[in-house]
Amino acid sequence: MDKMSQILFGQSYYLYFDKKLWQAMQPYPPLGTLYAASYLRTKGYSVALFDAMLANSEAEWAEALERYQPEYAILFEDNFNYLSKMCLLRMRQAAFEMIAMARQRGCTVIVSGADATDHPAAYLAQGADFVLLGEGEETLGELIDRLDNKTSLSFDSILGLAYHTGPDKMDYRINPRRPDIRDLDSLPFPAWDLVDVHRYREIWESRHGTFSMNMATTRGCPYHCNWCAKPIWGQRYQVRSPENVVAEMSVIKESYHPDHLWFVDDIFGLKPGWLEEFARLVQRERVSIPFKCLNRADLLLREGEIDALKKAGCQTVWIGAESGSQKILDAMEKGTRVEQIRAASQQLRAAGIETGFFLQFGYPGETRQDIEMTFQLVRECQPDDIGMSVSYPLPGTPFYDRVVSQLGEKRNWTDSNDLAMLYHGPYTTEFYRQLYRVLHKEFRSRKTIRRLLTSQTQEKPTLNKLFKLAANLATLPFERWKLEKLARRPHPGNILAEAGLSPESAAQPSPQEQ
Repeated sequence: MDKMSQILFGQSYYLYFDKKLWQAMQPYPPLGTLYAASYLRTKGYSVALFDAMLANSEAEWAEALERYQPEYAILFEDNFNYLSKMCLLRMRQAAFEMIAMARQRGCTVIVSGADATDHPAAYLAQGADFVLLGEGEETLGELIDRLDNKTSLSFDSILGLAYHTGPDKMDYRINPRRPDIRDLDSLPFPAWDLVDVHRYREIWESRHGTFSMNMATTRGCPYHCNWCAKPIWGQRYQVRSPENVVAEMSVIKESYHPDHLWFVDDIFGLKPGWLEEFARLVQRERVSIPFKCLNRADLLLREGEIDALKKAGCQTVWIGAESGSQKILDAMEKGTRVEQIRAASQQLRAAGIETGFFLQFGYPGETRQDIEMTFQLVRECQPDDIGMSVSYPLPGTPFYDRVVSQLGEKRNWTDSNDLAMLYHGPYTTEFYRQLYRVLHKEFRSRKTIRRLLTSQTQEKPTLNKLFKLAANLATLPFERWKLEKLARRPHPGNILAEAGLSPESAAQPSPQEQ
């Protein structure tokens, strides 16, 4: 890599700043950033990468700026990383600091991502020269060509661009959005050569004994879950051809030899017949790599879907189960039924494919009975893993529009483990954090007991596993008691609403306190 690269790409998701995921230590490179870098290469530009995923602080971005001396500093967030879509406050702070560092070194600063698309004015006010709205690659290509005087396009004619129009930070223009790229096969493969793959391999193998890499076969999601933010692709859904995906798998397998793949799509194999053709090509080209993916319970029940997943090498399917209460699923406009979740998990297990459940608590109207239904769903289906979140209102969703008047000053989580109840939800933030502890203690205990009961007689349980099981079983009654105690505390916002007060007015000191 030239030390005077014209363009330096970076992103602001630092695994180090997300304590829960730092402890889990399953890092993946910023796939969306790699696509953008590869795209600019096809236009003849020299690019370098700063990978925040493995960095310890923004100071390493400053070192990269000094090393590469770029003319353009581009924070192109990984739109395939759901944590980037969540717009975490610590990562927003990092982005603002990175913008300031690049400005201090005379760079033209360009920003792209979900948070910047939702709040372009905030990023322009922090010093970004341009914000890319939505998908990013084609807008970035046109913008760099214009800045390099390769075209005479006016800024106001570049779709998907927000930019300053005057000396004041609040003088800016937001152009109309650009249509999404329809032919995903036309895009070059991600610029994996920019990544320190060896370092990722060492981390994965030392912590997990295996090495996993990430790929994307689609962009977007056509479903209408009313809490799901879609600032980049909206309701649109584009898919690569099975031939194109298998060709990339062949390159990755030959060049990097991963033990495992994570297909990061919101929904893997949505298009009818896609999975069957994908499985056929994987077997024909002999590029099978064990993988995990995300899917919907109703789609998995289509004829031949699970069989095709198995033939393609699928190891794990994560299902957006969300809730064991049909009332809550209907309120979310999820479009699935609880019995479909049960049936899909049963059929996956019969096929030898592991399951993971994404669970969401705190949706408006959820009761303790609904929560217990979700616990019961987990007990019955016995997934291999679970992930828990709390309903999180983000701009552009019907859920956000419904509760925006209830939001206080804090509108985003600090990190992925925050679990703050940001609106006047059913229970307090403390309740949901305690719910997380109870859910995971019960889940881990039941999972360990099942393994002990079904393991071969020669497979001796480790002392560490037995100790953790004993600790969970000993503390679980007390943790449940704490949860029930917290359940009797209403969300403070509900009390204020009944009194006709807002959270902001309640926060003001009384005359006696002044």
